[in-house]
Amino acid sequence: MTKRNKIIYWVATIWLALGMLAGGVQQLLQIGGYVEIITQLGYPLYFLSILGVWKILGVIAVLAPKFPLVKEWAYAGFFFAMSGAAISHITMGQPFTEALPSLVLLILTVASWYFRPEDRKINT
Repeated sequence: MTKRNKIIYWVATIWLALGMLAGGVQQLLQIGGYVEIITQLGYPLYFLSILGVWKILGVIAVLAPKFPLVKEWAYAGFFFAMSGAAISHITMGQPFTEALPSLVLLILTVASWYFRPEDRKINT
């Protein structure tokens, strides 16, 4: 792995982890405006607790050494959650700025996954 790719990986991964952890905690505690957001999108309130727990567990999986299969699942979960959030905002006719945070986290998810070191990949 080149030094450039290692830097890209860690920058993307740290920002991804911070964003997902912050969002996960706020969703789990139902603070930070998430109740209003989830209600406007038409989802049930309990969905916040589910998302919050899975985001926190996903951050742990992505940052922990080893367990490449669990990391793949975490990245997939982040991808589905963030793409689903962006699509939900857009299909509900909300301004693009409402979908922007989820799109940024989606880009960070893809960048972190793509640039991850060999020891964090599934050996096929």
